[in-house]
Amino acid sequence: MFPVNILDSIPHSPGVYLMLDKKASILYVGKAKDLRNRLASYARVEEAAQGKTAVMLSHVHTIDTLLTRTEKEALILEASLIKQHHPKYNIILRDDKNYPLIKVTVQEEWPRVMMTRRRKKDGARYFGPFVSSSAMWASLKLIATLFPLRRCKTPRLPNRTRPCLNGQMHHCLAPCMGLNQSADRERYQKMVQQVILLLEGRNRELIAAMTTKMNGAAADLAFEQAAIIRDQIQALTKTLEKQIVVTNNAKDQDVFGLARKDASLALSLLLVRNGIISGNRSFFLADPIGDDASILSQALLQYYNVGDSLPWEILLPCAPEEKELLAERLSELSGEAVRLIIPQRGDKTHLVAMANANAQQLFADREHKKQSWQTLAAAMTDALRLNHSPESIECVDISNTSGQQAVGSLVCFQQGEPAPHKYRHYTITTVDGPDDYAMMGEVLERRIQRGLADNDLPDLLMVDGGRGQLGVAMRVVKELETKAEMKILQHMEWISIAKERQGEGEKLYTPGRKNPIILPAHNPVLLYLMRIRDESHRFGVSFHRHRRNRASLSSELDTIGGIGSQKKQALLKGLGSLGKIKQATKEQLGKVAGIGPELAKAIYRHFHHEAERTEEELAKNDH
Repeated sequence: MFPVNILDSIPHSPGVYLMLDKKASILYVGKAKDLRNRLASYARVEEAAQGKTAVMLSHVHTIDTLLTRTEKEALILEASLIKQHHPKYNIILRDDKNYPLIKVTVQEEWPRVMMTRRRKKDGARYFGPFVSSSAMWASLKLIATLFPLRRCKTPRLPNRTRPCLNGQMHHCLAPCMGLNQSADRERYQKMVQQVILLLEGRNRELIAAMTTKMNGAAADLAFEQAAIIRDQIQALTKTLEKQIVVTNNAKDQDVFGLARKDASLALSLLLVRNGIISGNRSFFLADPIGDDASILSQALLQYYNVGDSLPWEILLPCAPEEKELLAERLSELSGEAVRLIIPQRGDKTHLVAMANANAQQLFADREHKKQSWQTLAAAMTDALRLNHSPESIECVDISNTSGQQAVGSLVCFQQGEPAPHKYRHYTITTVDGPDDYAMMGEVLERRIQRGLADNDLPDLLMVDGGRGQLGVAMRVVKELETKAEMKILQHMEWISIAKERQGEGEKLYTPGRKNPIILPAHNPVLLYLMRIRDESHRFGVSFHRHRRNRASLSSELDTIGGIGSQKKQALLKGLGSLGKIKQATKEQLGKVAGIGPELAKAIYRHFHHEAERTEEELAKNDH
């Protein structure tokens, strides 16, 4: 029940309010021009109402308030607190994933083009973010095909006596081989500018410049160079044919669409760059609190962050709450003026209509996925003889190298789709040596104990392996059932999947069944279970490799006094690899940030103790 007794102490002032439950967990963060009036409106919500607001208020135990001087400060603080705490009842659009960017290191003497996930104030040019990683990699592949720029990992140009493989294959101009003539540098910089034109979407301008260059080369009888440029133009033209031109406006635009169905709401975003749709995103909100104007305002504040490349115009399907304040805040985030437009006529209305149609399509796509999953779940229940539909499936796998750096991995799929927020890694702590059964037992015991404590067990738990791994699982279950005094098998079901061997096909083992279940190779149930198993394996192997590589680096450098984790990372980043650290001179080591001459000597002495001793002996003999 809403704590109405607090209203007397709340001032008529702008600020932010935090609704907390009995455990002091934040349920909801809101802002108000007048805190007292806003909170008083919650007291009028009927307790018997079935809406999400009424459900939230039934869990509210206390309310904290933070006063601000202005309404704009309240808006900024609200967005910051939501991003920090992810309250249960606020809308959350951004996940923890950083979308990829393309970085052009124009601040370097010989610039590079690469993928990154972090935007830094380092003088480089950043393009993106790319919602589709495949589109980003396609762009990088096209750039690498058209423009032979260097791909070295280090900012400084290495001095080489022979070109690397890219140089030998003419995929790089190989400036490391001493291309320091002004003509070489000018040619390289022109290619960098062409890459920037391509990434800015100014493809037609780029093609026009390249056509002029091709004709000039042909006039000078440089037919081989003209043919290379011709092939580049054809590749660019082929890429242009796949792009959808939606407007002649050269300004960048983000176009939001909105659709409702019952209590649910869908948002769609079209990214229009130089008149071409370069990407899209969709968000589904099952039962958001607030009207369309309020939700749209929250969505904009949640989607855009400090440092993002905001467009010049943002087209909206309806006026958001506090439109003027919102535009002012987004302009501050961008560093340039950002316009919020609710179009009434012309091309812009067609763009918003397209975004609205995409938002509406999200409901149809979800319904189709739901029906497909129900069909697959029914087939799985029948094929595996399950007692319940497996809405939640988890899979456990073990990765190790002869017992070293052993880890367990757990992935979760819910209603046919991966649920990455439920993925878990386990570092094996109780098993020495290569004993996969014991490792599997440790991981399963830890997972089930946590699930019993949190009341969070899957419908079906799958282990990667054969009859032996399933036997380990059943032993763990019986031991935990005795301790917990409950029948775990009544709450979840088990299966193991064994990889195909010598054409026998994948084998599925279930408790209490002597013979394995063998499904046809193209059976949808088998393909789905194999997909989950393969995802578990991928997730585990990546973590195992990370631990193995870290252990390899640590074993070499941790024995040197004065080197901690930060200096290890600085050495690796500055010189590129452990092998290059070993081969580096004292001077090269000393140039790495945070190392200095004394520590450089210690590192060099560690890896070159024989050479150091010889030098000392020679010095003594000379005296």
